[in-house]
Amino acid sequence: MNSIRMSRHRRSKGVEINMAPLIDMIFILLIFFIVTTSFVKESSVDIQRPAAKSAAPKEKVHLMVEITQDGIVLIEGRATDIRSIRSRMKRFLVETPGGSVIIVADKRSSTGIVIQALDECRLAGVENISVAARKP
Repeated sequence: MNSIRMSRHRRSKGVEINMAPLIDMIFILLIFFIVTTSFVKESSVDIQRPAAKSAAPKEKVHLMVEITQDGIVLIEGRATDIRSIRSRMKRFLVETPGGSVIIVADKRSSTGIVIQALDECRLAGVENISVAARKP
């Protein structure tokens, strides 16, 4: 008789769902998606890129040098004098050996400023330099 009461008591007890493993899995998935997400660097100002049929996307960009139509040079969103690009690039190479630089110039900007920025990057020792364009 006693064993019958025990079995009824066990059956009448509610079923519980343990939420701890579910929450752990959600956090693991969240961490996985954050780590594997690739972040795209966008221009901090509105720049109309020139069109080029041979334009191709670049996978890893470490530093962007932007040149507006007014000739303003921006590095990481901060206005910079054209003469200080070389020292900034040298510091960048110390922080990121083998880093790549992309020059994003407005299609209405002066070619002389673009060439001067490109020259300053090369004189600083940057080997991987690209000029941004868009596919037509």
